[in-house]
Amino acid sequence: MQIFHLTHRDDWNAALVHGTYAISTRGASLQDVGFVHASYAHQLGPMAEFVYARDDAELCVLVLDPSAIRAAGTHVVDGDGGDGELYPHIYGPITPEFVTEVRPAWFDAEGRFHF
Repeated sequence: MQIFHLTHRDDWNAALVHGTYAISTRGASLQDVGFVHASYAHQLGPMAEFVYARDDAELCVLVLDPSAIRAAGTHVVDGDGGDGELYPHIYGPITPEFVTEVRPAWFDAEGRFHF
């Protein structure tokens, strides 16, 4: 099963240069939060519209392989996102080896999220 992480394209490009990505979510680092926020497919749109609405930066979705993350010794644990729904939390930085695809992401004129 895939999990997804939404980010600014520039942040992902910088991670490719440095070898790791350590941003939890918009405006918060892995160090600040303790984990990287991720989503299952059905959660990505509502989460994006809540967290990234009216963000003018170019966005992308990292498609992540949880088995590759676990094989590297990083924990992926479902945690309450504050709304009673469980979201995947990644307890360590993301490396390019965890990413199976990088998809462009955007909001349409009505504010709906697409990827």
